[in-house]
Amino acid sequence: MDPILIGKAITTVDGLPESLGHVVLQPHLGNRHGLVAGATGTGKSVTLMVLAEGFSRIGVPVFMADVKGDIAGLAVPGTANEKLQERIERIGIDGYTNEGSPTVFWDLFGQLGHPVRTTVSQMGPTLLGRILELNDTQSGVLDIVFKLADDRGLLLLDLDDLRALLNLAAEERKEISTRYGLVSTQSIGAIQRALLRLEGDGANLFFGEPALELADLMRTTHDGRGMINLLAADRLILKPRLYSSFLLWLLSELFEQLPEVGDLDKPKLVFFFDEAHLLFKDAPPALRQRVEQVVRIIRSKGVGVYFCSQFPDDVPNEILGQLGNRVQHALRAFTPRDQKAVKTAAQTFVANPALDVSETISRLGTGEALVSTLQDKGIPMPVEHTLICPPRCRMGAITDAERAQVRAGSPVGMKYDTPVNRESAAEMLAAHAKAMAEKADAPPARTREQDDAGNGGFGQAIKDAVFGTKRRQGMVETMAKQTARTVGSRIGQQIVRGVLGGLLGSKR
Repeated sequence: MDPILIGKAITTVDGLPESLGHVVLQPHLGNRHGLVAGATGTGKSVTLMVLAEGFSRIGVPVFMADVKGDIAGLAVPGTANEKLQERIERIGIDGYTNEGSPTVFWDLFGQLGHPVRTTVSQMGPTLLGRILELNDTQSGVLDIVFKLADDRGLLLLDLDDLRALLNLAAEERKEISTRYGLVSTQSIGAIQRALLRLEGDGANLFFGEPALELADLMRTTHDGRGMINLLAADRLILKPRLYSSFLLWLLSELFEQLPEVGDLDKPKLVFFFDEAHLLFKDAPPALRQRVEQVVRIIRSKGVGVYFCSQFPDDVPNEILGQLGNRVQHALRAFTPRDQKAVKTAAQTFVANPALDVSETISRLGTGEALVSTLQDKGIPMPVEHTLICPPRCRMGAITDAERAQVRAGSPVGMKYDTPVNRESAAEMLAAHAKAMAEKADAPPARTREQDDAGNGGFGQAIKDAVFGTKRRQGMVETMAKQTARTVGSRIGQQIVRGVLGGLLGSKR
């Protein structure tokens, strides 16, 4: 399998640039993760496009967020010009043609792409608590609410279900506090207010069904090219915790659901995490530890994770050490923060005797980068000053008409564009409350003597209790419905939650 061409190594001789060999990424080492870093305007987005196109051409599906709207150009062919042709010839790219890549657009808000949904149970209390910005005490109450739902077999699909569970916890606060731990009305009120803020941000559209199935992110076309899944994030990025928590949830779902496959000829999926600093900003130590665990192990499931940020030290050292494929664009050492970042970047590369890394980082031009990728036996190559390839797609945004045309040809539109609202916790608790109210308003129960004297007698009462009446369901129907819910949600006899708190293997 041909390697992915990143660019051409260059050096300076007597003040003039001189081209060397090609710099490539080996497909069988694409799951060893990577980092694309550099200051704003230095060409990170173009590098992401080149990598995404390269993986797609060899049949690897890609997921990435489009933070500024310019990555959407992957879906349409680029336009030839003299400057582009000059770079193609200088790098020596064989078979270059302007073309778009097979693309599926997604959007949490359902406006610029197919809606992306998950259920509250799938998200889990850990990430949901982070989105809601809860403190430790409030997060503990949220854990109890999820446990209560699990124990009572109540489906948590959307925010209405979670709100209904919070109301139930408030009503039965004393009993729940005795069994599960202290639940205060103040904490419940704080969580409910946080839910209102979340709904105000439009996040209620994210929770519900049909929930996203990972198989739909791992599609290939009939001619063997990997689909590029683009998440419209220009609006989502304004809610940093929602953005980072969603991507964390998606990463954890991949970690939990995909089987171990070891090292393959090429990854099963490549996951690009743009604005990676948001993932770790204000994250508690326990969450960072779990992210580190996911990143360390997920490569054995055939998934490559590529972080993109301005500074390499935006990624914690524990994770940075696991990123074998590095692309470092220019950093301007104007401030002490910049100087520290330059030093960190220089220290993370394999030294090249012919290259002063610290000095080169500061004078890289747009479209140039320092690159080091893993080669045979997983050994990193010495860092090279590299002229990055141009992408074959458009380097910029697309029109609304072009986006609509891509969406019209999507293989998953019919599946996700229409929401579904099945019976879950809110409906079940409302039905229970209605039944209790009807029972309170019902006439006094007949005595046994009255039953014996009337039609059916005591035997009829037993029959009604077992098989039900027109007004009340019996034990048989109740047990049948409970069994159906258990089987339908694939819960079984025990609830099992994953490393980031989401429900394992479930569509609850």
